[in-house]
Amino acid sequence: MGELILIRHGQTEWSLSGQHAGRTDIPLTDAGEAAAKALAPRLAPRRLVAVFSSPLFRAMRTAELAGLTRVKPDPDLVEWDYGGYEGLTAAQIRETRPGWDLWRDGVIPGDADHPGEQLQQVAARTDAVLERIRPLLSDGDVAVVAHGHLARVLTVRWVGLDASASRLLGHPHPGTLSVLATEDGQPFISAWNAP
Repeated sequence: MGELILIRHGQTEWSLSGQHAGRTDIPLTDAGEAAAKALAPRLAPRRLVAVFSSPLFRAMRTAELAGLTRVKPDPDLVEWDYGGYEGLTAAQIRETRPGWDLWRDGVIPGDADHPGEQLQQVAARTDAVLERIRPLLSDGDVAVVAHGHLARVLTVRWVGLDASASRLLGHPHPGTLSVLATEDGQPFISAWNAP
């Protein structure tokens, strides 16, 4: 059985500042490009039968720099739509909503480009991705290039937990990879947030 290689896109100005970048398409920084390139030697030995990516530039560029080919853009891998919190840091949000927690409180609606999305909607998208990927793993590894919060939701759904359990995982750093695997038919997290 193959493994699911989950890659977080490289650093952007907003990931560096802690701003919520859901649907806003921000380019990689020079450090983000370097981190993406550094993933190539770790991915090269893998027998990848498929590669999926968020269609946002920061993810597709990470895939390209990491040496991944035949990348299929998948709209279900786009980051959480943060609605009215797009571009804000958690500290800025807490100025008007003390004690705010993304996993518990969600987001507020934004403009037409950022209507907002609730956790269960993100989970439904990751479940759809996993349904498409699981059959492919019988032939080898599958790589997915995505975003921080979405990766956490996808991971907990992989191991069969409710999406709210995503808060139990640390935020994957930009330009890192995680490995989701199975043992005796049971899913588990083999590696998390590895540079």
